[in-house]
Amino acid sequence: MPELLLTEIDHVAIAVNDLEAAIAFYETTFGATVAHREFIEIDGVEEALLKVADSYIQLLTPTRDTSTVAKYLSTKGEGIHHVGYRVADCGIALEAVKAAGGRTIDDAPRPGSRGTTVAFIHPKTAFGTLIELVEE
Repeated sequence: MPELLLTEIDHVAIAVNDLEAAIAFYETTFGATVAHREFIEIDGVEEALLKVADSYIQLLTPTRDTSTVAKYLSTKGEGIHHVGYRVADCGIALEAVKAAGGRTIDDAPRPGSRGTTVAFIHPKTAFGTLIELVEE
């Protein structure tokens, strides 16, 4: 059996049309507050991270029509976009996926939000779930 590379769930990402309304829902309904906000230019999104224990709810909204989140919203509507798993070493985890015959979106780890290093695994490899590997 291979070594366990996933250390915990980093976040569940939810694609939304109205970021402010989604934040207000989580604040009003659950008492969750925004721990971090960032524009991620490379992905064409704005995010709001709401801390829940040691993980986050990541609310994402597109900042341009060509972003993958904009395409997701236009075809699937609002909802869970991907799951982010923490890993000790994003490069090692990404190579393990490739070695197992998995399809990746990123060929190599890249900078992510809040100073992380990330890489995405294609949902066709992961039983319909887009996976983000997150190294803090």
